[in-house]
Amino acid sequence: MTKPENFKTVVFPVSRIATVDIGGVGFGKHHMKALVELDVTDACEKLAWLKQQGEKISFNSWLIKCISETINKHKMMHGIRSGKRKVVIFDDIDISVMVERDIEGVKVPLPYVIRKTNIKDFREINREIEAAKEQSIKGDGNYVLGNNKKSLLMKLYYSLPGPARRLSWKLILRNPNLVKKNMGTVMVTSVGMIGDVKGWFIPVSVHPLCFVIGSIEKKPGIASGRIEVREYLYLTALVDHDVVDGAPAIRALNDLKELVETGYGLS
Repeated sequence: MTKPENFKTVVFPVSRIATVDIGGVGFGKHHMKALVELDVTDACEKLAWLKQQGEKISFNSWLIKCISETINKHKMMHGIRSGKRKVVIFDDIDISVMVERDIEGVKVPLPYVIRKTNIKDFREINREIEAAKEQSIKGDGNYVLGNNKKSLLMKLYYSLPGPARRLSWKLILRNPNLVKKNMGTVMVTSVGMIGDVKGWFIPVSVHPLCFVIGSIEKKPGIASGRIEVREYLYLTALVDHDVVDGAPAIRALNDLKELVETGYGLS
């Protein structure tokens, strides 16, 4: 008789079901993927100086503002396809971020949508994210930070069988107003600030525009004609090719590069 192997079975948070569903639906999106390397030396120095002055501004909050400014100039980047030939382009830019919370001893990333980032500065964005980190949660019931009214709908969603859940995602994605209301038009997620893994991360997303903040690495670079140690950010961008062609996407990313590498708004 074969001796049974030692193992244990764990139950993951119910909110992870949505991650599985998004992965399945997200493979149907036609995203162009760009792996970008940005020199953030000057920005990091300016943020460090602000910290010395008593301001606790996170790098991610500032980068989200840079992304928002870029989209405000190139609004087609967060456009959402509607029907066969129409694209809905919203004036306001709502950016979804993931905030990691500890729920019953398990670290769980929960979504939070920062509304109207186009009219907020990076300090306001930073305060909003910090407030989301402190929001009171009860078990695995607050599935969407900042909006407790959605809890009942989310509980209903998680009670549905898999095909019905994925169908609900497909129906939402066909309606630009529902997309913006429920998940914003842009996703920004950060994985590089955890650990010391160098390189780019390529996710699956249902958003028309998605950015993944990777790690920052020190390595030789050229500044003012000299070789010196610089700090470089690994950034991944996913752009909906059904809405935006390659050339406009590159122009937008080039403007983002300019904002980031000059330390936009930090002087």
